[in-house]
Amino acid sequence: MADDDPDDQLLASEALEEIKLPAVLYCVKDGEELLDYLYQRGAFANPENAPRPTIILLDLNMPKKDGRQALGEIKADPSLRRIPVVVLTTSNAQVDIKQAYDGGASSFITKPMTFDALVDVMLTLSKYWFNVVELPPLGSGDGHQPYHH
Repeated sequence: MADDDPDDQLLASEALEEIKLPAVLYCVKDGEELLDYLYQRGAFANPENAPRPTIILLDLNMPKKDGRQALGEIKADPSLRRIPVVVLTTSNAQVDIKQAYDGGASSFITKPMTFDALVDVMLTLSKYWFNVVELPPLGSGDGHQPYHH
């Protein structure tokens, strides 16, 4: 999850616990950290601290490198572009929705206003991404380590 709001990170983590999804949520605070995480560089150089994600939850409005820029870089890289990116942001502006999909986002979700609604969103996301759709095979076939739930 790339989101600069620690409260949103905590709520997402608690929502995942609530639905009992056996997944680990790794959080970064901006697009720059997200790319460092994905490329396992800097603070994330140890692969054990930065396993390849199964899915990326991406906020659009973050400092340094925002979600739009990070999405563009992820989808431009053949070693990363298959990772589904779900935009989870406070915006519901049509321009943001259009730009996110044009940039390669898999889904666009406006952050819910209540914890219960966030739990519902996380439950729906987990059912869809982990039970319904077929994700790319484990590993990316490019030397990166396998996907991690």
